[in-house]
Amino acid sequence: MSLHLEIVTPHGKAYESPVDQVILPTKQGEVGLLPGHLPLLTQVDAGELRVLKKGKTEYLAVSSGFAQVMQDKISVLTESAIDVEEIDPTVVEQAMAKAQAELKEAADVDPEEMERLETMVRYHQAQLLVKRKKR
Repeated sequence: MSLHLEIVTPHGKAYESPVDQVILPTKQGEVGLLPGHLPLLTQVDAGELRVLKKGKTEYLAVSSGFAQVMQDKISVLTESAIDVEEIDPTVVEQAMAKAQAELKEAADVDPEEMERLETMVRYHQAQLLVKRKKR
C-alpha cells in the first residue's frame, strides 16, 4: 500500500508519484504522513518537504500553501516547489538579496506586496537550507 503525492503550483504540477511516506513542513511543525493517515487539511510552511520512496529520500523546497490528505492521496498546493537537485545556490542568494533589498525599501508598500516579498524571502531561505542540508 502506498500514497499518491501530487504537488501543484500556479505553473502546473511540480511533482507527482506514488510514495511510501511524506514529511511536510507545516505552521505547527513537521507532519509525517503514511498510508492510512486520517483525513487532514493543513497549512504548509516554506521549508523542506521530504519524500521517502523505495528506501530513498527525495528532498524538495516548497513555499507556503496548503496540503490535503484524503484516503491515500496527498495534494499539496503551493506557490513554488523545486527539487533539491535543481537548486542553484548562487541564483537563489541573488534572488533573496534582491527580495530583501525590496523589503527594506518597502516602507510605503501595501500589505499584500509586503507579504509577497516576505514569502519570497522565506522560500529562498528554505531553498538554501534544503540545498546545504543535502550536501
